[in-house]
Amino acid sequence: MDQLVSRSVSAITFIDAPNLSIKVGNVSFAYRELGPDAAVPIVLLNHWAAVLDNFDPRIMDGLASRHRVIAIDYQGIGASTGSAPDTIEAMASDVVALVQALGYSKIDLLGFSLGGFVAQQVVLQAPELVRKLILTGTGPAGGEGIDRVGAVSWPLMLRGLLTLRDPKYYLFFTPSRQSRMAAKAYLLRLKQRTTDRDKPATPIALLRQLKAIKSWGRQAPQNLSQVGVPVLIVNGDNDIMVPTRLSQDMAARLPNAQLVIFEDAGHGGIFQYHAEFVSKVLAFLDGSGSQAVQ
Repeated sequence: MDQLVSRSVSAITFIDAPNLSIKVGNVSFAYRELGPDAAVPIVLLNHWAAVLDNFDPRIMDGLASRHRVIAIDYQGIGASTGSAPDTIEAMASDVVALVQALGYSKIDLLGFSLGGFVAQQVVLQAPELVRKLILTGTGPAGGEGIDRVGAVSWPLMLRGLLTLRDPKYYLFFTPSRQSRMAAKAYLLRLKQRTTDRDKPATPIALLRQLKAIKSWGRQAPQNLSQVGVPVLIVNGDNDIMVPTRLSQDMAARLPNAQLVIFEDAGHGGIFQYHAEFVSKVLAFLDGSGSQAVQ
């Protein structure tokens, strides 16, 4: 990872964004950023075993058309040093420390899947830090079925090996023709960056993250009524990894939430409907999003 800290990256696309790193304590966190300079950037937190190259370039570029976006590797993941935390609380503490090290006192926060667990914890640990929150393909602490993410994933990961397909083809999308076509397009987008790619997550880091996910699913529910910031919740209508009903549950428990459910879409509904998702996020961040459930 190049040791670079620059804010002059507004003209680039995500597949060309330089690899950056910043040291926080004894850990060097890897990240990429792009988009216009802004006092309030969007910080993006990704899914289980994901590295920087797993952020969807279409979503990153779409958001960066109007906002500064910062995508990060968790500690011990990809090019970030240290040991991957095995609790959501520790991951959230890392995010808070990283944001502060980057010099921001306020952010918008977008979390997908595991990233959504971490994002919720960040808001509860440091409520003054987050202006608006976007939760996608995710669920609340204690959500029924979250502790079975591994049990659901392993067979489909094996299927991916046997069929020579990325497991996300099966895990993130429905079996419909439309969704499978979107899966192929999404996986091709993830390969567009051909140089200076991130390091893959190690098996040990993957298992430590899975331990954190299981614990999140088994812990007592949190009081989401304490979350006072506006929240946009997005999922597909057939999420087999973090059941869609948990998105609906969060929307009912959060005092200022909007819910968007994409039809014929799975865990990766935001990738299948990337253009619509970007439009809804931009409207939400600009204060013009609808409160209607879709």
